[in-house]
Amino acid sequence: MNKQGERTQEQVDLTACDREPIHVVGSVQPHGFLLALDVPDLKVVQASANAPEAPAVGSFLEDAFPELAALVRRYLRDSAHQDGAVYLGTVMLGPGYERQAYEIAAHGVDGLVVLELEETDEASGEASLDALTPRLRAFVEQLNAARGVEDLCQLLARDIRHVTGFDRALVYQFDRDWHGTVLAEDGNGVLPSYLDLRFPASDIPAQARELYRRNRLRIIPDAGYAPVPIRPATTPAGESLDLSQSVLRSVSPVHVEYMRNMGTMASMSVSILVDGVLWGLVSCHNQEPKRVPFQARNACDFLTQIFALQLSAKVRGAQAEQRLALAQVQAKLLAYMAEEESFVDGLLNHPNDVLALVNASGAAVVTADRCRLMGTTPAEGQVRALYEWLSARADASDVFATESLAEDFPRAGVFADRASGLLAISVSKKFASYVLWFRPEVLRTVKWGGNPVKAVRPDPEGGPDRLHPRKSFEIWKETLKGRSLPWSLPEIEAAKDLRASVLGIVLRRAEELAAMSEELQRSNKELEAFSYSVSHDLRAPFRHIVGYSNLLKTKEGANLSDKGRHYVETIIEAALSAGTLVDNLLTFSQMGRHALNKVSGDLNALVEEVRRKVMRDVTPDRMVRWEVGPLGRVYGDPVMLRLVIENLLSNAVKYTRDRPKAMIEVGRLQPRDGEAVFFVRDNGVGFDMAYVEKLFGVFQRLHRVEEFEGTGIGLANVRRIVERHGGRTWAEGAVGKGATFTFTLPLREDAN
Repeated sequence: MNKQGERTQEQVDLTACDREPIHVVGSVQPHGFLLALDVPDLKVVQASANAPEAPAVGSFLEDAFPELAALVRRYLRDSAHQDGAVYLGTVMLGPGYERQAYEIAAHGVDGLVVLELEETDEASGEASLDALTPRLRAFVEQLNAARGVEDLCQLLARDIRHVTGFDRALVYQFDRDWHGTVLAEDGNGVLPSYLDLRFPASDIPAQARELYRRNRLRIIPDAGYAPVPIRPATTPAGESLDLSQSVLRSVSPVHVEYMRNMGTMASMSVSILVDGVLWGLVSCHNQEPKRVPFQARNACDFLTQIFALQLSAKVRGAQAEQRLALAQVQAKLLAYMAEEESFVDGLLNHPNDVLALVNASGAAVVTADRCRLMGTTPAEGQVRALYEWLSARADASDVFATESLAEDFPRAGVFADRASGLLAISVSKKFASYVLWFRPEVLRTVKWGGNPVKAVRPDPEGGPDRLHPRKSFEIWKETLKGRSLPWSLPEIEAAKDLRASVLGIVLRRAEELAAMSEELQRSNKELEAFSYSVSHDLRAPFRHIVGYSNLLKTKEGANLSDKGRHYVETIIEAALSAGTLVDNLLTFSQMGRHALNKVSGDLNALVEEVRRKVMRDVTPDRMVRWEVGPLGRVYGDPVMLRLVIENLLSNAVKYTRDRPKAMIEVGRLQPRDGEAVFFVRDNGVGFDMAYVEKLFGVFQRLHRVEEFEGTGIGLANVRRIVERHGGRTWAEGAVGKGATFTFTLPLREDAN
């Protein structure tokens, strides 16, 4: 079957059907007549063409039918607030021997009272309700004993056919796409069986389903009827009369032809509403024309409402049992997550419970940098693609559930056997993290009541909006692919509850981290103050040591032995080194104490200035080749950034001094995530990546002092300055093959 062709045809046909204004058809069926009355004087403002000569449009109901006027006034007093048609009783109208019994119904619309009178046998009045009472009582008792939904449906089909006397009564349920499947049937064999057949959504277009929801009962006693127009065509307000709640409303010609194609001349339908939603229909058919008294139809409506209540109770009971079972699984998962340092570990260490939470066959925990799989799932790359699609969805919500993933994400078609169904929860908006559950494809063969591809066909003579329904209702089989078992409401709720639990754990730990961070900041401030005080106070003693040692060397040098002079030189060298260390420590402690004075500036100019300064200390015999690319403008504190560049360039010069030809490159990479990226690369001694984390620590050195001088604070200063600017630092290198130091700075519109 060409699925795309089927979908396109159906969309075109349904669009035309949905445009038909079936609630304002301007006509009624001829087995009764209609009067539209102005309130409060009950003047007739509209009437169907088959109404008795009196009352005429413009006359008062009180003058022609005082008994009707009394019923209407009682309706206005007691029942006008009710939705839908209200049964007012049976009256005899007409002169002498021509008097006719009418059942009367009334409803209000747009400030008018619509009175509808159906012809009936004089005997079928109040007594019919008494005759039906035992049947209603037995029906209620049997409903309570029914074991499942199908048993409930069968009871309803049987009793409604008994009350109405139709040849066949069907109970069918709508699915998510509004296709209807016959769950139960009761018949006398005159009409063919439709049990277990599916009927396409195009059989009942959207506006018809809305009418079924608003007006629970509709009857067509004779499909061969000629519509009776309502005159005048508009109400006093200039609008067509809304017949949504009418019991006599004429039906669409397409529907009448549909009935004839089915071989039925009479039909009645009763809407099944569960919690206000159209769950399904009871559809009754008769081969010959057939009238059903208003009281019998009311009894059918009553039976259906009782059925809907019992159905809702059974569904709610089953859901409650499932919720209880899933809650036990959720409680275990919550305990597991609370015990672990990361909630992810609590899930990964108990995969069976993760799957049992929503009755899935596979699951995945996916973040921007990790993808962990459990059970039967698509490949990691496919899950990653699904994660990116979920993260980019414009209508992204906290919970996403589907039983046919390929309809929303076509690339999922290749792994439908493992993940036709998807249930996903977002556990972080900021970092796009998801827990995903998967269900495999379940192949199903459904039997349609006729080919759904040919649900309706256009009429070339009647224009684009004139349609004909299909003529064949022979069984047509289709294999449904790409769908899993649907996710139940308790399963979706269990996923939502897990999400709330995860967020609760994350929030609690975030609060703990915030408290630790606050304490750490306080400790850091104390350490900064201490290091500043110590380093400041130590500068003078070291200067004194150097000064007095120099005096000793110059004034008492002649009296010193060679070993004594060596000792003095060692003291001076050590004191100078200690002084430099103290100065660097003082600089490091001041990093967090001084506010940043950010401005926009040319980084190439800063690099060139620092490069010249660094090269002053380089011996003339060294060969150093510099390659400085376009660096652009940056937004930062120029004094602090000068320290960054100076440390990086001086290190590059220092660690390449044993190379015959030193190569130092400074450049800028493509922006990443709103950051400008810069690097300093050299061909020097490099370092072992196993110790890369030590590079940016205070007093951390990867080379001996005898090889390369330094205090181990320079790179720590680099990292601290860059982080204060909101950037990041990292390094890459290899022993004997050089090193690359990279840092980022946040982008700004005037610094790019």
